[in-house]
Amino acid sequence: MSPIIRLSYTIPILFGDISLGINIRFEKLSDIQCIRKITTAAFLNAPHSDHSEQFIIEDLRNSGALTISLVAEDATQIVGHVALSPVTISDGAIAWYGLGPISVIPTEQRKGIGSKLIHAALRELKNLNASGCVLLGDPKFYRRFGFEQIDDLILSGVPPEYFQALSLQAPFPKGTVIYHHSFLPR
Repeated sequence: MSPIIRLSYTIPILFGDISLGINIRFEKLSDIQCIRKITTAAFLNAPHSDHSEQFIIEDLRNSGALTISLVAEDATQIVGHVALSPVTISDGAIAWYGLGPISVIPTEQRKGIGSKLIHAALRELKNLNASGCVLLGDPKFYRRFGFEQIDDLILSGVPPEYFQALSLQAPFPKGTVIYHHSFLPR
């Protein structure tokens, strides 16, 4: 499934007293190698990673399950990427998506680029009339976007406080969430 609306927009990011213009846009074919490098670098030293994130993105893309794929670019290069793909929920809820992997090159982390990618991704999900979004991540970080732990929404095998959801227009479903097979351990 490809996105309905393909817009590109510039989002100014203020870091210190330097204004950094970041363009958020949909990926192009010519971006694929760069996305792989950014994702590999971003997760290289992450203790919670099995270092397969770049392969997950490629498998999602190759299987047609990469619903939204956005890149963040500054004036000279791509500096970040976010992927969204459909998830299955055991209660039959429809139009729910998983956010991730999300990557920012290490030299540009902690400058708001990841946050801008998340905001843009959620806008695109709303454009698709998505019911909601789930993710696995740090609750302290993702709470600022409205994500929360939902007791009746379960991702097996992970600490429940790290699995979070955001409803975009529907009540929260109840059941077990299953990500696309691209997320299965390698």
